Amino acid sequence: MTQLEDARRGTVTEEMRFVAEREGISAEKLRRSVARGRTVIFRNVRHDWVKPVAVGETVRVKVNANVGTSRDIVDVEAEIEKARTAVKYGADTIMDLSTGGDLDGIRKAIMRAVNVPVGTVPIYQAAEEMLARGKAIIEMDEEDMWRAVEKHFGDGVDYATIHAGVTKEVVEKMKRTKRVVGMVSRGGTFLAAWILHWDEENPFYRDYDYLLELAREYDVVLSLGDGLRPGGLPDAGDELQTAELYTLGRLVRRAREAGVQTMVEGPGHVPIDQIAAQVKLAKVATDNAPFYVLGPIVTDVFPGYDHVTAAIGGAIAALNGADFLCYVTPAEHLGLPTTEHVREGVIATRIAAHAVNLTRFEEDFKRDYLMSLARGRLNWARQFELSEDKERFLEIRKERPTKTEACSMCGDLCAIKLINEMLRKGEAE
Repeated sequence: MTQLEDARRGTVTEEMRFVAEREGISAEKLRRSVARGRTVIFRNVRHDWVKPVAVGETVRVKVNANVGTSRDIVDVEAEIEKARTAVKYGADTIMDLSTGGDLDGIRKAIMRAVNVPVGTVPIYQAAEEMLARGKAIIEMDEEDMWRAVEKHFGDGVDYATIHAGVTKEVVEKMKRTKRVVGMVSRGGTFLAAWILHWDEENPFYRDYDYLLELAREYDVVLSLGDGLRPGGLPDAGDELQTAELYTLGRLVRRAREAGVQTMVEGPGHVPIDQIAAQVKLAKVATDNAPFYVLGPIVTDVFPGYDHVTAAIGGAIAALNGADFLCYVTPAEHLGLPTTEHVREGVIATRIAAHAVNLTRFEEDFKRDYLMSLARGRLNWARQFELSEDKERFLEIRKERPTKTEACSMCGDLCAIKLINEMLRKGEAE
């Protein structure tokens, strides 16, 4: 039985109880949302050491961090360190997007290194194995694709991106639709190229029922990938993106009928004034399936700072109903991120998520309230205690010391210090 099937039967599972306690909500409220397909719980039945995490309408906005090797840089220990760093700074899940080296070994090593749910994109492995055999990606056959999916699900991945919405019909539309950037989804592009080469339907779409059987067996959450997401602001909201979205909505409903948990992935690069509309459209098109967004990135001209551009978009998206934010690092568009890039990306995205969560959960707002009290009293010990990134707090305090109780920005001219002294003086008189 999947979490969705149990929820529909009225059963509150152990995973639901665990999540409900962490979220501070009733287990019954969570069960009802899972039963409707509006919240999903990540926990493959074979990933028995993982702490379940929920994404959806009744719980906090969550943050994912991507790690993984490339064909240019294969350093497994570095990727494991990145995964651990991401979890240390608050990532709720990890996605292993490795495309170089021993992919089976890397995936298993990352899963053993962290206790949070792990997602993957199985088509990456199918493509990499073709290249390793000296063949072109488009030469892979359907068995290569399904073998990768079966392997990942059997290894215990908790959710998997499957680009089932890249159909032959939408690929035909691509021939008639002018885009500035084209396709930027690797998995989506592999499938689009395969479709064009063989003039065949996407196997994940045509044989979607088989995909559902596999996902149901392991209770893997299907993350229906946005293969046609915009890779630049001018392409946001075009007919290709929208056509794929409505296809994904139909696939969500079929998955629910089969008892399979499903979420939908979203853009991408989106102008700031379009984000709210795009999130709401996605929610309508998919019957309020959990919505997983990359960013959105709100400007294309700040490479090296895309963790900031994505955090801005992520906060707006979450405020309007997005449930799951995929981090973006400063290295986005430039190269494979370092461990420090991972830290910066996680923190920036957690700021976006927390900014929305504190408007929904009293406990989250309480922490900000207590920080305000500590600042108003110049209580630095308490501010440190409440700080999310204590290392950064200490780094700056030590680099910029002060001789007063205020910080070195203002010193004796500190507004808080001055007004507090005057108020105390007035009370004494």
